[in-house]
Amino acid sequence: MDGLREILVWACLLGGSAFSLIGGIGLLRMPDFYTRTHAASLTDTMGATLILLGLAIFNGLDLVTVKLAIVFLFLFLTSPTAAHALVKAAYSKGLEAPDVEEATGAAEAIRNEALEAVRRGRGT
Repeated sequence: MDGLREILVWACLLGGSAFSLIGGIGLLRMPDFYTRTHAASLTDTMGATLILLGLAIFNGLDLVTVKLAIVFLFLFLTSPTAAHALVKAAYSKGLEAPDVEEATGAAEAIRNEALEAVRRGRGT
């Protein structure tokens, strides 16, 4: 049982770390404010959730787990709300959202750039 629990803890911690790392890369790679905010809010919630879950499983049922659950509830409620308020404030102050065609073009450019980097890495 301890081996399975340890594997589950490591899976949660590594998954949460991966989400957080991918979110950090997304913040750097995304083309505008709105998509960066989207990447940050998703990875903040999911990455922290998996890390907190891993820590809760590691501790078992005790007071620390209750505190981790309270932190999770706080984060789960405030992170999406804060992201929504930030985007709404930016839009109300005049920061224009990109057109769908413009965003699609930017996404295709990022995809093509990534594919070209993979091709260069393989030497083809």
